[in-house]
Amino acid sequence: MKLNYRIVIFALAIVFGIAFSLPSLLQTQGGKKVTLGLDLQGGLHMLLGVKTEEATKSRIKSIAASIKHFAGREDILIDALSFDATTVSFEILDNDDVNAMQEFLSKIEGTKVTQNGLRLSLSLTPKEIIKTKKQSVDQAIETIRNRLDQFGLSEPVVARQGEEKILVELAGIKTQAEEQRARKLISRAAKLEMMAVDEARNARVSVMSDADAAEYGDIILSDVKDANHKYLIHEIPILDGGMLTNAAVGFDKNNRPLITFTLNAEGADIFGDFTGKNVGKRLAIVLDGKVYSAPNINERIGGGSGQISGNYTVMEAKDLAIALRSGALLAPIYLMEKRSVGPSLGADSIKASMIALIGGFVLVIVFMVVYYRMAGLIANIALIANLFLLLAVMSLFGATLTLPGMAGIVLTVGMAVDANVIISERIRELIYEGKSMHKAIEDGYANAMSAILDANITTLIASVVLYVYGTGAIKGFAITMSIGILASMLTAILGTHGIYQMLEAKIKRSKNHKLWFGIKG
Repeated sequence: MKLNYRIVIFALAIVFGIAFSLPSLLQTQGGKKVTLGLDLQGGLHMLLGVKTEEATKSRIKSIAASIKHFAGREDILIDALSFDATTVSFEILDNDDVNAMQEFLSKIEGTKVTQNGLRLSLSLTPKEIIKTKKQSVDQAIETIRNRLDQFGLSEPVVARQGEEKILVELAGIKTQAEEQRARKLISRAAKLEMMAVDEARNARVSVMSDADAAEYGDIILSDVKDANHKYLIHEIPILDGGMLTNAAVGFDKNNRPLITFTLNAEGADIFGDFTGKNVGKRLAIVLDGKVYSAPNINERIGGGSGQISGNYTVMEAKDLAIALRSGALLAPIYLMEKRSVGPSLGADSIKASMIALIGGFVLVIVFMVVYYRMAGLIANIALIANLFLLLAVMSLFGATLTLPGMAGIVLTVGMAVDANVIISERIRELIYEGKSMHKAIEDGYANAMSAILDANITTLIASVVLYVYGTGAIKGFAITMSIGILASMLTAILGTHGIYQMLEAKIKRSKNHKLWFGIKG
């Protein structure tokens, strides 16, 4: 008996399937396993809203900071720099600097510049306002997804709902502490700003109101460690977290956790210029509207790196670093709806799905053996191998199994045997025509190939489209269907063909080889 490449590949596929699916089947500690989705193991369901109007204000504030830095770098004297939700205005003190400033402003996309004497105003266009609001939702989705990936959750669902809402589903969140930590990580703005302390007026901050501070272009911020300790800060930041490239947990000389951060080239340049021109003054490191530290600038600081110290635990420092690395939210988000899904629902769903899977599997096996005899048995071997392969691939890539995904597996059981039904029918037709066993097998596979490929490829295309454009449960169904189709093509076309070739001599020696394919007489 000569082994051919089909048997070798089929055998390797079976070994692979068993090896990588066992950790999931036996739920062992080692090895990669399939992760159960929210509907199967329980977790947290949240609907979040995005305050998109704040995104335009954040954009304008960032533009104001750029204007201030450009003016300082080019020695352009400006005064009365102020901004609102969509416009930033300022006055140039020297008429000779107007052209240089206008050239700089013209390079800022999505804005319109108006001039009244030496006073310039830059406004976001209506189209840019719409674009900025849309981007704030898109960026929030991406940021939340990045944070949850680093949080350690497998396959969190983060998807847009309508224009300004975001659906978040977190499977495996079981305790109140885990829920609180996840919600804090999701909703944290993580807006890092470096802002100058108004040294000339800061001594009077305790007797000043917000309105008093606004007259000087300042804001009053509290210290993160002591809410009674106030700082008078210039409202327009020196730079913000958009220039951050990395953040990590470190420790000070007393082994207390802190955050180290690195800025990009532009941020490092701005940081170096500001610290060089403001030696002896203080720079406040502000995170989400709280002053974490306000150290004195002793010398020019190059390299674009720094640190944020605060009174937090290692876990809090880790979550803060995750939030900073994944980027600040352009607009605040708020909780609109929250539901906790209990694991009992998942247990009932798993039980019902397993009954359907096992019932369908047994019925298919019985039908194939009764109708096709030994050919049916060979098809059943391919079916079992297909299920092992499906589970193995999902385990290997850490895919999430949802309730619709289990429905996809049940459907795969029926589809996986379909190719073998087509092949067996083609072989039976050729045997009826009086072809030899070898000719019937080879021509049977050749004749069935086009029908099998057409059916599976069209279904695979539909599954891919569902995965690309679907969300949550739809993706789970598409994943299991896609993997199941590919596995069935391997086992049905390659595997069973190899088995027939291996057993061909034995089939010929049998008294009635027609019985191998359920043909009587």
